[in-house]
Amino acid sequence: MYQRICQLTLPQQIEAVAKELVNIPSINNSSHGEADICQKINDILLSFPYFEEHPQYVWTTDLPNDPYQRKNVFAFLPKKGVDKIVVLHAHMDTVGVEDFGKIKSSAFHPEELLTFFKAYQEDSEVQAEALSGDWAFGRGMLDMKSGMAVHLMNLLFYTQHLEELPFNLLFMGNPVEENDHTGAIEALPELMKFKHQGYEFIAAINTDFVSPLYEDDQTRYLYTGAAGKMLSCFYIKGREAHVGNTLQGVDPTLLSSAINLAINTNPALCEEIQDEEILPSSALYQRDQKDFYNVQTAKTAHLYFNTFLYEKSVKDVLTLLLTATEQAVMQVTEMLDHRLATYRENIAVPLGKIDHRVHVYLFEDYVEFCRQKVNPEVILQTLLTKKLDKRELGFALIDALEHATGDDSPKVILFLAPPFCPHNEIEKNSRLDQAIQSATETITQETGDVFKKRRFFPFLSDSSYLAMNETDSEIEAIMKNFPGMTTIYPLPVQEIQQLSIPAVNLGVFGKGAHTWKERIYKPYSYDVLPRLIRHVLKNLEDQK
Repeated sequence: MYQRICQLTLPQQIEAVAKELVNIPSINNSSHGEADICQKINDILLSFPYFEEHPQYVWTTDLPNDPYQRKNVFAFLPKKGVDKIVVLHAHMDTVGVEDFGKIKSSAFHPEELLTFFKAYQEDSEVQAEALSGDWAFGRGMLDMKSGMAVHLMNLLFYTQHLEELPFNLLFMGNPVEENDHTGAIEALPELMKFKHQGYEFIAAINTDFVSPLYEDDQTRYLYTGAAGKMLSCFYIKGREAHVGNTLQGVDPTLLSSAINLAINTNPALCEEIQDEEILPSSALYQRDQKDFYNVQTAKTAHLYFNTFLYEKSVKDVLTLLLTATEQAVMQVTEMLDHRLATYRENIAVPLGKIDHRVHVYLFEDYVEFCRQKVNPEVILQTLLTKKLDKRELGFALIDALEHATGDDSPKVILFLAPPFCPHNEIEKNSRLDQAIQSATETITQETGDVFKKRRFFPFLSDSSYLAMNETDSEIEAIMKNFPGMTTIYPLPVQEIQQLSIPAVNLGVFGKGAHTWKERIYKPYSYDVLPRLIRHVLKNLEDQK
């Protein structure tokens, strides 16, 4: 690869590498795509003259027991006599391409997409951007192979200008970011090796994408921390009934719908942090558990949400969701009581007392309730031997506990499932914060770009696993409400806390991530951003 790009300008180099990476369909959980792109990045690194001479500084590590043979890829550029390291990291996987529809075959071919969008009259904005020559298209072009290319070419620059190398640089490319973040998690032992050798991590720079927040927004947003995330799951059990006696039952789909309406996209349940992009919970899954047609109402329903974490602890957010759930359930039961009373009045026949009460539990409280009759740990260990999706284990465990206890009362149980992303942020006016501030001032003078620092990267990020704000007591609360966490999603808390790497996101700029119109703005992403990152590194060096 180096021979193909060595005579190009920096922006041309980054674009060429980004397109080369986009050509590889590294869809998350695909049979070989993530393994293929790891090999491609490894080959690109080894084509650099410095790493041709020092191949021991480029290596990969396997993800244990991974069915797709995925790997993390690393490259180390040492600075003699310096014990400080800056991590340059990016993820290699993408989401799927079904949204491209009839042009799905072009999803990984930027030139074909550019030609298509130049003639695409259904969206004048996209067409104008395609015709301008300033935008590039393709699945992963924005999220986040251009960011990967920025890191690779900055690393190439420092291999060719060792006199300007401020610190040891550790490049890290990770798979599996788009769902469980196992790439970043499994990379932590490699980072710990450097720590044990006496190195100090002073910064980690992610180049994940940023986008405009409103029409014609030209602000370049920089994030000095990462939002956390928990998957808030609801096991909902009703009381089944024949459709001819439906008001005598408790329909779990009604409960599920009410909980969804109470929580999904509800800003009233959001944290209030001024001038931050604080996002509400979003439903990612909702369905009843009937697997065939009959005239019986459903017995159970499953529902889960993506819930972001910012300043509040997991325990606080769980309490907030639990209260919202209790209120929603109460409204349903009161509604059912009223409808039953109306029905009785209409037919003038006494139907006896019908109990619509629904118990609402936090998982840890439900487990204590079950301990009166069964040993939940024994049942959990049995389920862990089965090949269940990580999201399904908690639901299956509650099903098994319900069967074992023989309790048949309607109930809602709130628990957690993978993935869990810690939240973190660097200290205001810290060395890294000041380095970023100075770099943006320099770049603004050079280019006129307008920057804005914010605390929490609004999308999910591998940066979450490089540091964490959660305390030991908060981690304990998570584990109590996360069935099987130590087995299905073992979070290396001690390693993350020991590393505690100040992690920031200085991202490429574009629009339409995770859509078929995904595109990147080249002038900023391929020219301004790499120089901004170098300024940050230089400013960090000047502060030592």
